[in-house]
Amino acid sequence: SFLILKRSATLGLRIQRAMSSVNIPPPECMLRPLEVPYRYLFGPGPSNVPPRILAAGARPIIGHLHTEMYEIMNDIKRGIQYAFQTNNHMTLAMSGSGHTAMECAVFNTVEPGESVLVSINGVWGERVAEIAERMGAKVHTMVKSPGGYFTTEEIEKALAKHKPVLFFLTHGESSAGLAHPVDNVGDLCLRHNCLFLVDSVASLGASPLLMDQQKIDILYTGSQKALNAPPGTAPISFNERACHKMFNRKIKPVSYLLDMTHLSNYWGNDSKSAREYHHTGPVSGFFALRESLAILAEKGLENSWRQHREVAEYLWKGIEDLGLKLFIKDKDLRLPSVTTIAIPDGYDWKELLAYMMKHHQVEMTGGLGPSIGMVIRVGLMGYNCSKFNADKALTALADALKHCPKRRG
Repeated sequence: SFLILKRSATLGLRIQRAMSSVNIPPPECMLRPLEVPYRYLFGPGPSNVPPRILAAGARPIIGHLHTEMYEIMNDIKRGIQYAFQTNNHMTLAMSGSGHTAMECAVFNTVEPGESVLVSINGVWGERVAEIAERMGAKVHTMVKSPGGYFTTEEIEKALAKHKPVLFFLTHGESSAGLAHPVDNVGDLCLRHNCLFLVDSVASLGASPLLMDQQKIDILYTGSQKALNAPPGTAPISFNERACHKMFNRKIKPVSYLLDMTHLSNYWGNDSKSAREYHHTGPVSGFFALRESLAILAEKGLENSWRQHREVAEYLWKGIEDLGLKLFIKDKDLRLPSVTTIAIPDGYDWKELLAYMMKHHQVEMTGGLGPSIGMVIRVGLMGYNCSKFNADKALTALADALKHCPKRRG
């Protein structure tokens, strides 16, 4: 009994010392309940999420390697195949934002020293060029000012000159509000033995895109725009040409997390009978993504494209009726999901945005990367894509123009 008492006393002393070593008290903010305001997210993303998808994300957590989780992941794969219009077996969702898919595409298909061609007409081309540079590729760029686009002749000339293994193009350039034409580019890349990589984060579900038909070798998107889901998952698909390049490398990709030899197994896309642990996927995020793809399937891709176009045209007319100018002059090149307005003369764009947030709880944003100081961006995507919301955005804009000071010169 003496030994038991002695051990208890020693244990008590250890606990006391451990407790006395906590010198930083609990922060006051963490003792208050979480509060999140309701905002109308009419910027370039994330967008407001419908209750059905919020409810899906709130379902009980299950293990990321449970049989039921595999079934949900298989549903997600089929949903992405529909959204992308592809039969590619190597289709999955990244655990992360669109940037995760962007890095995954470059890291897996390009080796150090190989030539990469990147079209830059906004911020996303700039990002891909930097990613490729960081992993040791020889990066060549085609550059236009925000809102500019590349002709097939310009692309073919650059492909012939630089002989890249990968060519990058942004389909939905949200920093400028441009929907870049992709027809015939896949044929050019095929002719020059080059993989065609397309970013559709801002455009998928809002603007027509047909992966197989347009011969896109690698396509990725994000969850938080026209797909209605919260940020944090990123669908991506590789065709057989891309897989052949990816799985016949001389050296391993620089990233372990984004290595497709592991991810293809995690998603059940390789020839192995069992899926092995690689990382813990965002279970709740996958629930929400699955539900968002279900909503798209129920609505139908063509109906989604039509709705985004109709609401965008309604918004464009309302903007012009306010006396404002649309940044992209050619209607056919405008991105239906993200509209860019040329900053009106005499106004401070930051003041306009701050006024709308303060008085209307409406979020719009300025430019991004090269388009900063050139545009105000209005996004009406997915759940937010309605004429009711277009009217709300226009009312906020009109009020801001009326009450914000206009400066001369």
